[in-house]
Amino acid sequence: MTDAQETAADVSLRTTGGAPPDDGGSSVAEAPIPLLEPREGIPPVIADDDSLAVVIAAFAAGSGPVAVDAERASGYRYGQRAYLVQLRRAGAGTALIDPVACPDLSGLGEALSDAEWVLHAATQDLPCLREIGMIPTRLFDTELAGRLAGFPRVGLGAMVEGVLGFVLEKGHSAVDWSTRPLPEPWLRYAALDVELLVDLRDALEKELDRQGKLEWALEEFDAIASAPPAEPRKEPWRRTSGMHKVRRRRQLAVVRELWEARDRIAQRRDVSPSKVLSDAAIVEAALAVPVTVHALAALNGFGHRMGRRQLEQWQAAVDRARALPEAQLPQPGQPVTGPPPPRAWADKDPAAAARLSAARAAVSALAETLNMPQENLITPDTVRRVCWEPPGVVSAESVEAALAGYGARAWQVEQVTPVLVAALSA
Repeated sequence: MTDAQETAADVSLRTTGGAPPDDGGSSVAEAPIPLLEPREGIPPVIADDDSLAVVIAAFAAGSGPVAVDAERASGYRYGQRAYLVQLRRAGAGTALIDPVACPDLSGLGEALSDAEWVLHAATQDLPCLREIGMIPTRLFDTELAGRLAGFPRVGLGAMVEGVLGFVLEKGHSAVDWSTRPLPEPWLRYAALDVELLVDLRDALEKELDRQGKLEWALEEFDAIASAPPAEPRKEPWRRTSGMHKVRRRRQLAVVRELWEARDRIAQRRDVSPSKVLSDAAIVEAALAVPVTVHALAALNGFGHRMGRRQLEQWQAAVDRARALPEAQLPQPGQPVTGPPPPRAWADKDPAAAARLSAARAAVSALAETLNMPQENLITPDTVRRVCWEPPGVVSAESVEAALAGYGARAWQVEQVTPVLVAALSA
């Protein structure tokens, strides 16, 4: 009996009106069943090496896929580290691990190296899991599976409700998970997040197989599992919200100096940069380029709540930008490594603009036929690159080679090549 079936059979976990599974054993009732408690209760948080060793042994002895989730403290702490790791596996139950108290989980990762890991939106959690030594060799991403299968809503709560017929309480998704001790309602929420993840995986596997998309999904999962860690962003200060208002190079220098000063302070204090100084305040200062602390204090974001010492440190950053020689000022735009923005194609290369228009329409129609988002069928960047610099001789073979060169998976190449050949040849 699966977790979902056992949970549905437990009347204590249902509200009035919940229906039992039908005679075929289906876990989906006419009215969704709220999940109120983990099936074995809330497990204790693992926060010492001895308890961790017990969990590692239990999960190594378990069977089948292992559900994995991680909670971060985005908006509260600096960076994207994990503050709670949740796991569930048949034969081992559910475990909640404190990665602050147990920062090295490589032993657990090795114990699960042969298992398939089931995650929801894997690319969000893999970086913080990697930091603590947990790196899967095989995975199943239930969010991506939902996209490929054509589900209109692919959040975990929506998927669990739509596929399995249970309602997950999502009220604690954005809390400060660095809080210690973690409140019991948060731990209950965290345990329930992995309660039915393997059941969801099994149901989605069947649906993908029914649609003839299972092999496509497995290619996608392999690509995620084998992808190297992302390179650090170049000039991350350029991602400051509201940057489109900043035009002049001296103003850009103010953004850069303030952003870098804020980042150093946030890292030292281990708080989210937005709690140190808002993006809106950085842009305000960049547009004004104030020459005195008094002028800075008059700007939005630098008001009366900010102390003199704080104002002086921000004014010092502005002064550094004001003192830079012209040659050291940042350029208005980031270096372009690919095609220009599509809005400029009609002027720069009308033929390329026509190719892109035809290709976009063809890919959109194919994605609709396959019942999946266009970006999962093929990335828009890949389509732009092929249309901007098409093969010298357009053929199935040359387009296949171009797509593969840009990182398209085999199933994507097979599906997209015919429509792109037609669009490039039109």
